[in-house]
Amino acid sequence: MSKRVIREAKKYISPALVFHSDIVVRKAKGLRVVDEDGRVFMDFTSGLATANLGHSPAEVIEAARKQMDRIVHSGCIFYYESEVDLAKRLKKITPRSIDMFFFSNSGAEAVEGAIKLARFATGRQGILAFMGGFHGRTYGALSLTTSAVKYRKKYHPLLPSVYHAPYPYCYRCPMGQRVESCSIDCIEYLERVFKYQIPPDEVACAVIEPVLGEGGYIAPPKKFIKGLKDICRREDILIVADEVQTGFGRTGRWFASDHFGLDPDIITMAKGIASGFPLSAVGARKSIMSKWTPGAHGTTFGGNPVSCAAACATIDKIEKDAVLGNAQKMGAYALKRLNSLKEKRRAIGDVRGLGLMIGVEFIKKDGAPDRESTERVIKKCLKNGLVLIECGVDKNVIRIMPPLTVTEGEMKKALDIFEEAVV
Repeated sequence: MSKRVIREAKKYISPALVFHSDIVVRKAKGLRVVDEDGRVFMDFTSGLATANLGHSPAEVIEAARKQMDRIVHSGCIFYYESEVDLAKRLKKITPRSIDMFFFSNSGAEAVEGAIKLARFATGRQGILAFMGGFHGRTYGALSLTTSAVKYRKKYHPLLPSVYHAPYPYCYRCPMGQRVESCSIDCIEYLERVFKYQIPPDEVACAVIEPVLGEGGYIAPPKKFIKGLKDICRREDILIVADEVQTGFGRTGRWFASDHFGLDPDIITMAKGIASGFPLSAVGARKSIMSKWTPGAHGTTFGGNPVSCAAACATIDKIEKDAVLGNAQKMGAYALKRLNSLKEKRRAIGDVRGLGLMIGVEFIKKDGAPDRESTERVIKKCLKNGLVLIECGVDKNVIRIMPPLTVTEGEMKKALDIFEEAVV
């Protein structure tokens, strides 16, 4: 069965779509995935940080079923309760600056909406983004994405008036500084952008992942975020927080912005918002969102009634089961064990993260990125029933991103497998 499915997938599905394993799934529940041959795996990818409550959480599935008995699709012809309920729920959990929402289908679509909104509301065209950021692969989002050159190859020219500044990847400082003596030169670089490339009064927004995702699972120093915020407030530049991967508890808070006091003007959300049902959102200050005139943006499938019902149930479960607290506890446990392993394994250069968004960086003897060791560890773990994937521009960082509901026993078992795989 598995070989037939893979063979036919390669025949009929575009090679542009990358699958991270040869697992042909039969059923998935919680963090356990069963393949067509009956093998059981622990999914520590959470469907690319989407199944934050594990696969097919019962409460979410039930909410979706109930909504399907009412209406499945509206196409903006009708109002319906689940969308309004979700907007009200999001206002309570998003950063305090966020008042209104526009629902879409995917993270990239939310980013597209955010940059359209920023340009429309400000009348400015310039966009600041940061090296290593991943914001999607549609043309506008891709123009911001620099987590790997392969995403941009053969697609130029991209969206004009997009300017990139260094992201503070302190383990491999893009400015050549040392952590103990750095005065956050990445912020100073922004001032150079304004001096040499575009005046600040022509910049609509700065788009940033509060924690870098695809680019390497990197949390910036708090003083960098403060410096960025100060500059944007000084120059009336909107701050767009791309929380597509970091949102809905992945870092142990509702949103990664909460760790830094970022208080964005616009926020993008997707992935964990609806436990696997396709949904995304752009949130913004009412003073900004209200400038979007009727028809200035639109959607056919965005804010699908079933997905919205699933999202409301997802928020309910996160609150009811104290999932954020569990993510913090299990993240601390994992970081402690992984840092201990780092002291015993030369191959591990750095361990970093917030909550259950943890990166383990593999290096060669000279400190260079070690993609080959990363691949070997992932393959060994897969052989022993643990599914992991990599990230980073050199693909030498393994992501530890289990469901936020992971138990200590499950985490211990997974880290035992991981430790055995690292030599």
